[in-house]
Amino acid sequence: MVQVPKLSRRARWAIPAGALVITGGVLAGSLISSAQAAPGLPPRTAAQLLAEVADSTTPPLTGTVVETASFGLPALPATGNPTSLSSLLTGSHTVRVWYASPGHFRLAVPQSLSESDVIRDGRTAWLWQSTLNKVTKFSLPAHAADHAVPKQPLTPQQAARQVLAAVGPTTTVRVDSNVTVAGQAAYALVLAPKDARSLVGQVQIDVDGSNGVPLRLQVFARGASSPAFQVGYTDIHFVSPAPADLTFTPPPGAAVTQVNLSGAAGRGTKDHARPDVTTIGSGWLTVLELPSSMLTSGAQAGSGGHSNGDSAAVLNTLLASATPVHGAWGSGRLIRTSLVSVLMTDQGTTFAGAVQPSVLYAAAAAHPH
Repeated sequence: MVQVPKLSRRARWAIPAGALVITGGVLAGSLISSAQAAPGLPPRTAAQLLAEVADSTTPPLTGTVVETASFGLPALPATGNPTSLSSLLTGSHTVRVWYASPGHFRLAVPQSLSESDVIRDGRTAWLWQSTLNKVTKFSLPAHAADHAVPKQPLTPQQAARQVLAAVGPTTTVRVDSNVTVAGQAAYALVLAPKDARSLVGQVQIDVDGSNGVPLRLQVFARGASSPAFQVGYTDIHFVSPAPADLTFTPPPGAAVTQVNLSGAAGRGTKDHARPDVTTIGSGWLTVLELPSSMLTSGAQAGSGGHSNGDSAAVLNTLLASATPVHGAWGSGRLIRTSLVSVLMTDQGTTFAGAVQPSVLYAAAAAHPH
């Protein structure tokens, strides 16, 4: 193990790794395979790979990304809806990618007899949901980041940026044997939290050997031999997408809603996508604090339509699996998996993170309500 060097400002993206695990959903499985033999690549140290990833610019590309989820949760209701909460927590998802630049790309999530697309064309972004025949048009601020578009599927590059936010004195790093991802020779960069209170055992980022672009990210729970979080390319070509793949016109009859995000600005401890969510701590020990009503209201929303009903059934199952707990901080219920702990206090606050329950208890004691 070597000590992780201090990264430049460019390398320190804003979202903590612990928050990624909760808000992004845990992706898992082994659908994205690598070759048995390690491909030959010039030797690289961990410090060199970290610097290369930090300074790399994603070139134009087209490809297919697979995300898989296995949360270690109790058996959840089968909904038959690929966009339901149950599917997001336990299912597998394919995302088609056309990328020209941070301001010009398209992500498509194919489903049975339908498709959902996110298209970014400069300061305009589109969300197209074919099943609902619904289009949302977003007006973005100038120089908005490529991940500023709401409801955007996760890509390996974005996942790597979020995890690298935890790199620092609390992390060790090493380079494992080279791997092959989507036909590309790649370096295996492995990050591991030093603090045993983190439920994350290690994160492996497979970096393309030619251009430093992350091709796959895997998160392993502490002590686990298979990943509990995986998102990566199964097919990739470093070519410019066709212009037709990056343009979008709402289909006839589609309901179009316009949303102006140009005035969105400011940063702080609040999660601006959900103003009632606050982060406590940093890096691998990040804890999210949110009102328990955000969970219980979802569980009571079954009359709000097919999607809400699906989410309500899933949330009710999760809440029923919680174990009563108590301590100096008070009392409540705990949901524990190999990678995530969730504490719902009787005082009406929920604490969640990829951490041991003791970290949640400490957060509850320090932030009583």
